[in-house]
Amino acid sequence: MGFVVQYEARLGDAWHPIVRFDTAHGFAHRDLIHPNGRIDKQPLPWAHYSVALTFATQELKASWPRYRRAYEEERRHGA
Repeated sequence: MGFVVQYEARLGDAWHPIVRFDTAHGFAHRDLIHPNGRIDKQPLPWAHYSVALTFATQELKASWPRYRRAYEEERRHGA
């Protein structure tokens, strides 16, 4: 069984996915989602999904403001 943990932010009148941790494609990874639609897939170093899920949950609780700021900055500058 796999998992999905995703952070979305309401910017203006719409919700935007910003970062997602999941096990699609058969491995645990982080998807950094850019305003232009590009997705950077970064493998997580844990083979056990339970460890990767714990990391993903803790990472989003601790770092969601940083992910949001980076997304907003990139959105402003059109990168």
